[in-house]
Amino acid sequence: MRIQRIKLCVVTLPLVTPFQTSVFTEYYREALLVGVHTRDGAIGWGECAATAEPIYSAECIAGAVTMLRDELIPLVASLGEVSAEQANELFRKVPGNPMAKAALETAILDAQLREDQRSLADFLGAESTSVKAGVSVGLMPMDELLRTVDRYWNEEHYQRIKLKIEPGRDVERVRAVREKLGDEVPLQVDANGAYTMADADHLARLDEYDLLMIEQPFAEHDMAGHAALARRLRTRICLDEPITSPERAVQAIEQGAAQIINIKPGRVGGYLEARKIHDVCRERGIPVWVGGMLETGIGRAANIALAALPDFAELVGDLSASTRFFKNDITPPFLIENGSIPVPTAPGIGVDPTPDALTEAIPQYEWTAPSHTRSRVPIP
Repeated sequence: MRIQRIKLCVVTLPLVTPFQTSVFTEYYREALLVGVHTRDGAIGWGECAATAEPIYSAECIAGAVTMLRDELIPLVASLGEVSAEQANELFRKVPGNPMAKAALETAILDAQLREDQRSLADFLGAESTSVKAGVSVGLMPMDELLRTVDRYWNEEHYQRIKLKIEPGRDVERVRAVREKLGDEVPLQVDANGAYTMADADHLARLDEYDLLMIEQPFAEHDMAGHAALARRLRTRICLDEPITSPERAVQAIEQGAAQIINIKPGRVGGYLEARKIHDVCRERGIPVWVGGMLETGIGRAANIALAALPDFAELVGDLSASTRFFKNDITPPFLIENGSIPVPTAPGIGVDPTPDALTEAIPQYEWTAPSHTRSRVPIP
């Protein structure tokens, strides 16, 4: 596949309600989009999961733009023809920066599949035509929390509820939600690394509420602590942020630190790497699910395709309707149908940004393939 042009732009979407975790509160989604135009007329899209500020990880949007402009796009441009698989190998020359890598690799893969008239779900090996919808509920006052989970479960028909927790806002909230919704509701919690081993006895109190898992209770570097906690609790431990590669997934499993793994394509460097982690977990009998990072419809479409792989069927991912976060998404909205979301079947990721979204997007950078020599042309 020959690339003619690569564009970077930023879209900003206000959230329907603020989303609060133990780490930060988000009021809007600022998303970096990568558009890859091929010489045969296909346009592929990728979304960078990095936030505006380096809070969730060391990456942020400004840094991702710089990395794409100065390192990753020149690597791709150095080849006359390129595939997503080749880009994946090329990017290994650059340490770190998985979210920037994932955005460009996904855009290349999307364009490649559009030229081949093949869907991303088919390329990845999906076996399902729809995936169960799961929702993540941020920290909020108790009365609002109970109204919110009741709406998600009984009115919008989500198939799994995830609660954000932190010290001082944990056991009582889980108890209240259990009493509100009943024992049959699939329920899990996510601590975003807010606890330490000193809290092990307190976290053990959650065992009585039959949770699917406790996600990331300790800091991401504390693999030994997670392994010790897993031996202390009946509730399974799920790791998120420490899982940055197939090798790290194997390490976490072999150390006993992860009984479940959350796979976020942006965090691991793209969908090719995400599929590899899915495969190594399958070989070792470790359940996996697809995590979300407040993606627009571009990232959401690709995540849904990934979640249709066979070993994601056991656990419901963070795969919500577009209206969970945005009044108006940048693509046609994803809707819940009988508790599930249909997997896109059109070529590539199966969706495109709307003309209005692209009109309002703020350009960041553009590279155009010259006739004879390589160059980079920034947008004024």
